Amino acid sequence: MKTLEKVDWDPAFSVDIPEIDELQKKMFALFNALIDLKDKGADTKDCTNMISEINEYCKFYFSKEEEYLKREGYPDFESHIREHRQFVKSTISLRREVADTMDNMTYEVIDELREWLIAHIKNSDSLYVPFLRIKKYVKESSSK
Repeated sequence: MKTLEKVDWDPAFSVDIPEIDELQKKMFALFNALIDLKDKGADTKDCTNMISEINEYCKFYFSKEEEYLKREGYPDFESHIREHRQFVKSTISLRREVADTMDNMTYEVIDELREWLIAHIKNSDSLYVPFLRIKKYVKESSSK
């Protein structure tokens, strides 16, 4: 793989929560910035800093999403959190591996993490959207 095509946020990823959609957009921007660093042959420090930024930002993003899900009593909450934690561990591992040697900073690794995020949004996040819509509808109906 000579380079990796960038992926921008797509409205199909929307979870009907504007704040979460914005956080998703920023995650895609961070992955695109990591691709840029790889493309220009950035040094270890720049790459590990960007991976750290992805790690810190995903923790913030996931915690915001988890706040919504917990508040609304999402029944699959624990399972969803476990997926988030696994991703955070993956970014920590990547940072450590890249700090050891830049040979570990491959397009394949970036693509794997990004594809995990896309799959998580399309598969796991999409499961809570109908639940939250129903909760919102019930709240709005009962307040009339």
